[in-house]
Formats: sequence, C-alpha cells, structure tokens
Amino acid sequence: MSLGDEHETAGGYAGTRTRLPEDTSSGGPRRRASSSRSLITVVAVVVLLIAAIAFANRGGDDSSSDEGSGGGGGKGPEASETAATGTKPVGTGSGGIPSGFAHDQQGAESAAANYAVTLVSADILKPTRRSEIVRQLFVSDEQAALEQQLDQAYTEEFLNNIGLDKNGNSKDAQTYVSRTVPIGTKATSYSDTAASIEVWCTGVFGTAGETSTNPVTSDWFTMTLQLRWADGDWKVDSFAQKDGPAPVPGDDKASSADEMAKAVEENGGFSYAR
Repeated sequence: MSLGDEHETAGGYAGTRTRLPEDTSSGGPRRRASSSRSLITVVAVVVLLIAAIAFANRGGDDSSSDEGSGGGGGKGPEASETAATGTKPVGTGSGGIPSGFAHDQQGAESAAANYAVTLVSADILKPTRRSEIVRQLFVSDEQAALEQQLDQAYTEEFLNNIGLDKNGNSKDAQTYVSRTVPIGTKATSYSDTAASIEVWCTGVFGTAGETSTNPVTSDWFTMTLQLRWADGDWKVDSFAQKDGPAPVPGDDKASSADEMAKAVEENGGFSYAR
C-alpha cells in the first residue's frame, strides 16, 4: 500500500478516501521500490504492528493512562484492599492507648484489636498502670468489679514467679516481655450500641535474662471482647480468652536472652486500624 492510499481528497466528503496521483513535483514520477525493498518494508510494518499490540496489552501509552486517571473517558485503577477509606484515624489517648474509634463495625474491630494488645501487655501487671487501663478501656459500671478481679489474679506471689517485683517491674537485671500482635478480627455480632469481636492473636511472653526461669516463648490465642458504645467511643464490657488456633511450630533458632531484651527495648509497638 502506497502512502497516498489513505489520504482524503481535498474537496471530498468527510471520510471519503481515494488514491492520489503520483507526486511529480520533484521532476519525475516516483520510483517503484524493488521486490526485495518491498519485502523489507512489509517485514518492518509487521514488526511494528506486533510491537504496538504488545504495548497495548501492557497497559497502553502515557496518554491513555492520563485519560484513565483524569477527566478523559478511560477507566481509572481499581482500589486495593489497603486503599484509604477517608475515615478519620484514631487518636492516642492516655498512656499511648488509641481512642476515638469510628462508630461503625470497622471501628469496633479496630478498637478490639488495640484493646487486646493492651490487656495482655506488661503494663497490665503494674498495679498503678492497671488501674488507669481499666478506667480508660472499660465501661464505667464494670470498672470497679474488674479492677478487683485483676488485683486478685495478679498477686505479689504471681508476679514473683515470673520475675517481677510487687510493682510489676523486672528485677535482677532481667526484662519482662509481653507483646501481642493481632492477626485478624471477626465481628460475631454488631449493632450501633454493642458488638462482639473476636481477635486472633500471637505474641511473645516471658522474662529475658541469664538467670530467668521463665524464658520468652511464643503463644497463639483468641480473645473475645464484648464492646459497648459509651461516652462517644467503643468500651469493653467484658472479655474472655482461649487458646489457638496455632500453626505448626517452625524451626527458627531461638535468640539469646540479651537479643530478646534488646529487641523489646529498641522496637516499639503499633496502633491498629482498618
């Protein structure tokens, strides 16, 4: 096909195409290409066509991408699972515990995940800090009874057995470790005023030290929190804990007590939100 095959006539109807006469402005008719040259041209066109198809399948050129993301007629990229929802993120309340969760199911699940981390933290073993946690996390009509139950559970004898003094602090140059990581959450029931949330967790617990009789080990458990919407936030009404589900243990080499203590001291925790 010659270059003139697709040219429109100057005075023809729109879309009408005709074959223009050969250009003689240079002093003579166009020279016909030899058969070998024609073959090379055909091959080149085929190669360019294949390249164009491959490029189109890869996602198109920059102009088509601009149309998809801007005001053109193209389709923009689909949102991923981690796309921002526009919901205001939670703030940090007293003692670094997140607060101000959204009044919806995702807000309840986010609250449950953060509260699970706090309720199994090392701070819950410290009498003074424990009282603050109870007042911040629990509904007002359950605070007194729960604080009494926790005080009865975390006795001085219990604390001594895990290498802590009566104030919940490590002794004998040891480091007590209690870190929880939520793996996932599930709402088993939800309404605007109450929610039941299961939080599947793993964590590391124990005392890191050369003379420790309670070495740091990992654990898997599920915590179920009954939440109530009160005072403009999700609060804990009650909670329970059960073992598992747990995976088959790996063959990771255990770290030394010093390495574990250093990891806890140098690495902070996270706030969880959906």
